[in-house]
Order: sequence, then C-alpha cells, then structure tokens
Amino acid sequence: STLGDQSDLAPKVETKLYHRRWFMLFLFSFVSASNAFMWLQYGIISNIFMRFYNIDALAIDWLAMIYLLTYIPLILPILWFLDNRGIRDVVLVGSAFNCIGAWIKIGSASPDTFPVTFFGQFVCSVATVFILGIPSYLASVWFGEKEVSTACSIGVLGNQLGIAIGFLVPPILVPNVDDMDELAHHIRIMFYITAGVATLLFVLVVFVFQERPKIPPTQAQATARSIPPEQYSYIASIRNLLRNKPFMLLVVTYGLNVGCFYAVGTLLNRMIIVHYPGEEVNAGRIGLTIVIAGMVGSLICGVWLDRTKTYKQTTLAVYLLSLVGMIVYAATLSLGHLWVVFITAGVLGFFMTGYLPLGFEFAVELTYPESEGTSSGLLNCSAQVFGIIFTICQGKIIDNYGTLAGNIFLCVFLLIGTIMTGKTSVTVKNTQF
Repeated sequence: STLGDQSDLAPKVETKLYHRRWFMLFLFSFVSASNAFMWLQYGIISNIFMRFYNIDALAIDWLAMIYLLTYIPLILPILWFLDNRGIRDVVLVGSAFNCIGAWIKIGSASPDTFPVTFFGQFVCSVATVFILGIPSYLASVWFGEKEVSTACSIGVLGNQLGIAIGFLVPPILVPNVDDMDELAHHIRIMFYITAGVATLLFVLVVFVFQERPKIPPTQAQATARSIPPEQYSYIASIRNLLRNKPFMLLVVTYGLNVGCFYAVGTLLNRMIIVHYPGEEVNAGRIGLTIVIAGMVGSLICGVWLDRTKTYKQTTLAVYLLSLVGMIVYAATLSLGHLWVVFITAGVLGFFMTGYLPLGFEFAVELTYPESEGTSSGLLNCSAQVFGIIFTICQGKIIDNYGTLAGNIFLCVFLLIGTIMTGKTSVTVKNTQF
C-alpha cells in the first residue's frame, strides 16, 4: 500500500499548505550545508594539513571518518529524541553542536594542536546525527503529497551544497605555502568564517524554526496526528522495520552506494594528487563538479518521483548508472587529462549523489506508517558503516596498489548493490508494496 492509499481510508479533514514551509526547508538546508562543509574541510587539502600538523594520511582520513563513526552509536537514541521531542528540538540541538564544534576548532590553528581540531571535529560530527536524517521527516510534516519528494530532495541538496563548498573553498582559503606562520593564518581565517556562519544559523533556528504547521498539509499527516502518543511504541517501530525484508535490502544497498560516495569524497585529494601533482585547487573543483552534478541529479529525481511515483524502477536505473559512472571514472582518472576527469566525475556525481533522495523516499514508501525519521536514520547508519570500511580499505589499496585498484574495489561493491537493488524490486513486487 502507498501512503496515499492509506490516507484515503480515513475521514477527510482540513489540510493547508503554508508559504513558510519553504523557509523552514531552506533554513534547515543551510544548517545541513554548514555541517557538511566541516566534514570535508580537511580532506580536500589533506596534504597541507598533514604537513601542518605533522601527521599521517590515516589521521587526516579519521577527521572525515569521525563523522561516520559517531553516527552509528548515537542514531537510535536521537531517533527516540526525534519521536518524543519533535523536529524543532532536534534541529536546534544539532545546530548548537555544529556551532560549538566550529568555535572549538578556532583554537587549533597551530601545528601542535591536532587533538583540539580532532575534538572540535568530533563535536561537529555529533551535530550530523541530529541533522542527516531530517529531510524526509521535514518534507512529510510541512509539504503536500505532490511536492514531498521534491522537498526531500532540496533537504538533501543542503548537505550536498555544504560538501560542494567544502570541496571548493578550503583550497582557495588555505593555499599550499611553505611558511608555517602564514599557513596558520590562512587556516585560522577559514575556521573563523565557518564559526561565524554556524553561529548565524544557530540564532536563526532558535528564533525562527517551527515544529510543524497548525493545520496538516496532507490527509496522511492528519491521520498521523490523530494517533494518541500512548499508542505509539518506538521499540515496536524499530522491530517492524527490522522485520520488513524489502526495507532491510534497501538498507544494505543504500549503505553500499552512499558508502562508496563517502570514500570517494574523503580520498579525492589523494587520488588526484597522485596523477596530477600540485593540483590541489583542481582537486577541489573536481569535487565541486561531482556534487553540483549530483545536486542536479537529486532535484531531477525528486521531481520525477513526484510526477511518476516509480520508486522501484527509478532506484534500480540510477543505481545501475552509478556503477557505470564509477567504472568510467576509474578507467579515465590516470589518462593525464584533467578535463576528462572533470567530465567523468560529473557523470559519477549526477547518478551517485542523485541516488540519495531516492533512497529516503523509497524507504518512506516501503515502511509507511512508520516514522520517516526512523527509516532514514537506519539508512544513514548503514551508509556510515560502509563509509568507514570503504574509506579505510580503499585508502590502503591506493597506498599499496594504486588508484585504479582502489576504484575497482568500489566498483565491485556497487555491482553487488545493483544486483541486490534488482532483488529488492522483485521482493517489493511479490509483497505488493
């Protein structure tokens, strides 16, 4: 059954769409962007920070992977917090952690303060757990049935926008200079800018962000509001999701795809510098190309789902094309032509990042009437687990066997994910979802 089918069974009640729903969505998206920027601000200039802090490549990788690791133990308590306190409190606490972490990192702009910068990054990573799974929940609470997938895509785009800025801006703000005092000055400027933006967004959330509209936007939301809190069991909801075979297949396939994206994003600087020495700025631009293309893909996929509701077919097609994009990127990275890498990376990003909102919306379709925040939280948890595994393994493979072997490693798992996605579609059909 689809969400619409279920809502038709209930008596019709008044629904209304508020103009301020767009402000809530874009404010959340900017908070998510601020947090995502700090995920990659070290990795895209990893060679510079390795020299500045006198650390090895794995230590730099952990500045990104701490975002993934923190998510795993904290997601279930925060999902409980979301169900019991609501979306406003979750976004408020997330933006507070984001702001605090950004200010802590200002104290780490000297070569002997790597533990301080790691602690600041850890605090920012806690914010991610509050923020990452919100788009589908916010979209369902504020938006109508014909725009919910588009709204979810825009919420995901906020995170991708932050990643794009994280690829582009750090190589510009922190040039690869030899003088350590000058380098510390550039790093300090970058930290102050990120802290200022995070503070502004936190203040806006405190005074502007709202829990939900007074009148629900859809019949499904009206039905959800009519359920007494004592009839809802968080543990039972988790148990229902874990018993949902199509959803659990989606959890694994989503984790494989997004885990590959996390690994590519974390290790992009290392892969580019191996074949194109001294091209830190272009490495950032290639990362920007991946994400901008992915933002376009996300938006197109969201609009397509709103119009067609073809979740199964679209998810399988985009997954297969992500595999094709990864194969082409792996084959062309070492050809010696940066313009080719820009093109192939853009194709990869269009499909791999375009898959993100598809996974969220397919999960909502498979798990209704369970909480959207819970289903998306479990998807993201899977992505964090695979992201850590893939980043560590691909990094070791690149160090020992080269970038081609490392990218083939990811292609193998994308192939497995494509096959399993086809299996998910068959299972959904057989269970008449």
